[in-house]
Amino acid sequence: MAGSMKALRYHGQKDLRVDSVPIPELQSGQVKVKPEWCGICGTDLHEYIAGPILIPTAEKPHRLTGCSLPLIIGHEFAGEIVELGPGVEPRRLKVGMKVCIEPTLFDDNCPPCLDRRRNCCDKGGFFGLSGWGGGFSEYACLKEKVVHPLPDNVPTHIGALVEPLSVGWHALKASDHSPEQSALIVGAGPIGLAVLLCLIARGCRQILISEVSPQRIKHALDIAAACPEVEVIVLDPSKSDVVAKSKQLCSEGNQGPNVVYDCAGVQQSIETAIGAVRKGGTVCNVAVWEKNASISMNELVFGEKKIIGVATFREGDFQEVIDAISTGKIRNPEKLITAKVALENAVKDGFDALLKSREHVKILIHP
Repeated sequence: MAGSMKALRYHGQKDLRVDSVPIPELQSGQVKVKPEWCGICGTDLHEYIAGPILIPTAEKPHRLTGCSLPLIIGHEFAGEIVELGPGVEPRRLKVGMKVCIEPTLFDDNCPPCLDRRRNCCDKGGFFGLSGWGGGFSEYACLKEKVVHPLPDNVPTHIGALVEPLSVGWHALKASDHSPEQSALIVGAGPIGLAVLLCLIARGCRQILISEVSPQRIKHALDIAAACPEVEVIVLDPSKSDVVAKSKQLCSEGNQGPNVVYDCAGVQQSIETAIGAVRKGGTVCNVAVWEKNASISMNELVFGEKKIIGVATFREGDFQEVIDAISTGKIRNPEKLITAKVALENAVKDGFDALLKSREHVKILIHP
């Protein structure tokens, strides 16, 4: 397929443009996808207002792709297969099939990749942040193994949510959270709400949320309202002591929650997480940090508290999330979607709208 296509490209801080670029050429072992919906991620926003942070520059091209800005962005997407490259057997994947994309870029031969930790690849990156294309475009070519078929009952606008939901799903698995354990989520942004949906799906019955934004509190309570069997309590840190209240609400001698998920990534959030988690409990960091944090090591030492970091998702997480959506275990994921916007209006009605108001959770772009 020759010719050009429209794509949203990152040229630098506060500089996103809908450009005309060549349609990517399909390589051996690749699948060509026509994106139908692509979500704006918090990482995309950080790059827009303060970048380049993760996006490679001319002075420092990406070590796997060799690419640098300007490059196509967007990594939370789903669409339709339009062509299979040489070497792709039409068994699992077929032209016309609806699919979602696992956007991890990896070399497939370093020690982490060989250990099935391609999310920690020594040269790793992200499709839509590191080069080789992105989801805010009319076409994208990707490795066969990162293209996942969607069941008939999962439309592509829901398929675009599989990526952020997989981040939450992986966090729960990494923290060894079990259904009988209590949990605290610090920060009810898109990833915090994804963690909430995944906790409910995996049977958690007591979930606390720390959030100061009235709009985000409303979104969290809206999700909770559809699950009356789950105790979801939202705490506003501007009005109450989240650490003390968490210990009071999580029974068994005011011990605090078993697991705390830091989805905010600021100094106050990690202090709250470490202070609130019970002795012997786990703090799971799900956020990407702009600045280094100061951590009270003695709080960890004398409480035998654990702190772990999670990097996006591992092999298998995407399929588990797709199955959980299809079977209804993850309920009403569409509640995360607050607007749908055409590619031409992606900056004004997408990126700028997210920065101006916290009414929005996930804005999807239609390339």
